[in-house]
Amino acid sequence: MSRNRRSASPILEPVPDEPAAVADLGAERALVIADYHAGYEAGLRYERGLEVPSRADERRERLRSLLERTGVDRLLVLGDLMHSIGDPGGAERGELEVLFESLPADVGVTLVKGNHDGAIETWLDPDGAERRQRDVTVVSGDGTRVGSLGICHGHTWPAPEVLAADVVCLGHEHPCVRLEDEVGGRRVEPVWLRGQLDPTPFADEYDEMTFADGPPRLVVVPAFNDLVGGTWVNVSEQSFLAPFLPDGLDAGEAYLLDGTRLGPYRSV
Repeated sequence: MSRNRRSASPILEPVPDEPAAVADLGAERALVIADYHAGYEAGLRYERGLEVPSRADERRERLRSLLERTGVDRLLVLGDLMHSIGDPGGAERGELEVLFESLPADVGVTLVKGNHDGAIETWLDPDGAERRQRDVTVVSGDGTRVGSLGICHGHTWPAPEVLAADVVCLGHEHPCVRLEDEVGGRRVEPVWLRGQLDPTPFADEYDEMTFADGPPRLVVVPAFNDLVGGTWVNVSEQSFLAPFLPDGLDAGEAYLLDGTRLGPYRSV
């Protein structure tokens, strides 16, 4: 694999103070989010016996407002739109139905299936009522390429076409940093991870992979759902979820949602 460097690309621009970015896809502009986890509160009740008030309305309005503010043509969801592993039901199904009904009619949706999305493509069947004649595309978790952007969820190895893009964007990790002040106070903040993809961990997974213009830029998107926790990327004993991280992120840096650059994520 060639290790020549690509130049930085403006394909993906984070929305200030939000776990979302706007992508230039050439013919379209898209809002990119990851890990919406509809029905998460119901999952906590079922899986752990925890009673947490639903934030479904807050999540939906936040997303709807972002779509209106950015004026995009498409919504790209990098996996885990829903939380349950199987078919959505109960509160989760209701949240998804109301969500799709509230989206602007002229905004298409592309969903990369995450490990929590189960058989969501059967619910979003082309002839299903839930689609309301909307342009909806569901792709497998190893992802696809849209213009110069490669998208995948991150729970499995990306498709080769994803790695051929200028920028590769994924979710799944829910990246966070644990920050400590001078008097010992601690807080956890969601972050973006950005850097050059390191081809080394991919060598054993792909028979041939060359990068004529150097490896792509790699962007790990913070979770849209702020209840789900995540990987503390600056804590050495934390294990990453993606099979190619952290080794696949060469000299990656962390950025807070407000754009503050924290520097190399391992040393934050």
